[in-house]
Amino acid sequence: MRVLLISLAVFSLAALPATAAAEVPEGADWTQEYVTTSDGVELHLDVLRPKGIPEGQKTPVVAIVSPYLGHSGGGTGANPQAEPGPSPRFNDFINGAKLFQKGWSVVLADLRGSGGSSGCLDILGPGEQTDIKTAVEWAAAQPWSTGKVAMYGKSYDGNTGVVGAAIRPKGLAAVVGQQVVGDRYRGSYSNGVRYLQSFAYPSVSYGSGAEAGWTLQDDPQYTTNSVASGPECQAGLVGHYDPSPDTAFWKSRDFVEIGRGSTVPFFMTTGFVDANTNIGAGTIDFFNGLAGPKRLWIGWWDHVRGNDTVGDDLAMGRAGWYDEVMRFLDEHVRGVKPAVKDPVIAVQGSDGRWREEAAWPPADQRALEGPLKAGGYTDDGDNNGSNDAAAGPGGSNAGSSTGVGVWTLSAPLPHVAHVAGFPVVRVNAVGLAQANVAANVYDVAPDGKATMISRGASLLGSEGVVEVPMYPTEWTFESGHRVGVLISGSNSEAWLHQPTNQTVKVDGGTFSMPWLRFKREQTIDGAPAPRLIGFRERAPFPLADGVLPGAEQANLIPPPLTAPPAQPAPPATTSPRPVSSGLGSLSGRRLTIRLRVRGRKLVASGRAPARTRVKLVVKRGRRVIARKTLPRNLGSFSTRIRVRGSLRRLTVVATVRFEGRTLRATARRR
Repeated sequence: MRVLLISLAVFSLAALPATAAAEVPEGADWTQEYVTTSDGVELHLDVLRPKGIPEGQKTPVVAIVSPYLGHSGGGTGANPQAEPGPSPRFNDFINGAKLFQKGWSVVLADLRGSGGSSGCLDILGPGEQTDIKTAVEWAAAQPWSTGKVAMYGKSYDGNTGVVGAAIRPKGLAAVVGQQVVGDRYRGSYSNGVRYLQSFAYPSVSYGSGAEAGWTLQDDPQYTTNSVASGPECQAGLVGHYDPSPDTAFWKSRDFVEIGRGSTVPFFMTTGFVDANTNIGAGTIDFFNGLAGPKRLWIGWWDHVRGNDTVGDDLAMGRAGWYDEVMRFLDEHVRGVKPAVKDPVIAVQGSDGRWREEAAWPPADQRALEGPLKAGGYTDDGDNNGSNDAAAGPGGSNAGSSTGVGVWTLSAPLPHVAHVAGFPVVRVNAVGLAQANVAANVYDVAPDGKATMISRGASLLGSEGVVEVPMYPTEWTFESGHRVGVLISGSNSEAWLHQPTNQTVKVDGGTFSMPWLRFKREQTIDGAPAPRLIGFRERAPFPLADGVLPGAEQANLIPPPLTAPPAQPAPPATTSPRPVSSGLGSLSGRRLTIRLRVRGRKLVASGRAPARTRVKLVVKRGRRVIARKTLPRNLGSFSTRIRVRGSLRRLTVVATVRFEGRTLRATARRR
């Protein structure tokens, strides 16, 4: 594979434009190192130290271990004519957290078979586990290191942090892993059904994107390592296409089990609608199996970093990512007690509000089990689980059906109800072994539109009874809404089903939902993720005519939420204290606004009646200097406002139209 790619690259060199020299991050000096692993692979490391620091001065280290750090850029954008230099993949973190100014060093380590390292990619198997151990322990052992190393990353290089926490190399003091999975099997298969997202790798995604690392001006050792391997690399990954979780290939990559009881401090993010590193892949199991200090951001976003933005809005909706990460790292790597108490678990609910939990799923969840209706479906791979085009790599599969199968519905809920945790679906089915069984859970509105809140897939076993692995979820059902469960043959927007085209008979079964007992009224700073707003707009689809009659099960109603037991005063939130705030109210609904400054931008945040548009006017004295209208909100908002000149002596007026009248709130920065 790599030999072919290199040949193509060399063949087309004349057509490639020259690129500017790679830039070493501001405030850093760059050197390169080569380290040999215990099994003979040569790892390439880019080392970044604070500029001008005395050679022997010790610093803590952030290690980023990844297949995406090649000097040529990697993937389809790889350019062998580029000037060699350290990858900018995480310059957002390096610069945003001011690592070099704060006295940290950074080590960028190429996994085997990528960048300037020799060997073959191993997709987090025993070989790459050796690489991670080698890189961390090398960084900890350097004379300029304090012996304390933190790992940082997102997606693949976040998953190397999962491996690090699981195998616990000497010197690893903390991990920050964004959008990760705990079990590589569950990241590729759901009880034998392959995810569409995983189909392209390892032969395509990692065969090309990771391996194209060299440039013409790299040193000979770098280039030799980068081009040395051949087709045998793909042969070593054939286990990735085995649908059985019981193989040695998959067991060596089950970090839920390998990492159970690890005391390495871990800060994790995970999104309910991330189709790349799906939350059903043992992510929560891994987190809950850790025995050391840990933190979690969990909510309704997709494959994004904690600092990413969508337009002017934060992709996750919560400000202060770098500050919170550095407090975590300072505490566990440097031993510096933080001045601010951050939430252990920050949860974004389906209404967009953020709250703190001590555990997730929360301790007060209680399962309520009910029966599934009987019926039948055709296993033809032609059903989508949602109208949301980004629910999976397959999009909405034009030409397919949506919501076709055997439905079970609750009666309309007489009160608000809150789910947080793992639904459990067990299906009694009659059909040939290897038939597809897909289960989805929905919020069905009074107008008959269904929004998917959890899903799962499985192959039918020979015994005809299957428990479908379901995604965890966090969702609030409004009064008058129903709980819906659909049993069908596919979620074709998410899984690569191999249809048997047989009729599968459903002889009932059971499902349970993890209902919370107590109301959640305390909130922390944060706004709805843009992805949540889009999901709630795009995902719902109308139930087909004739579904409701006969599908209802009246005994599936959870008890009403009650007030929680008396609690101590809530901890301080992580965001900077607002300079001032204002409040407007009408018919029991509130509009609030508060201001803070981040860099050279003014940040306005607050609460507003759901589904309203907030209009913001910024004044300096009597003169209007900026205006902004926000998208329809889900009960809260947060936005950055560009203001020319000084950020002092400003007044921001927020208005919304609600029930035919105007709500207004004002905040001032003096």
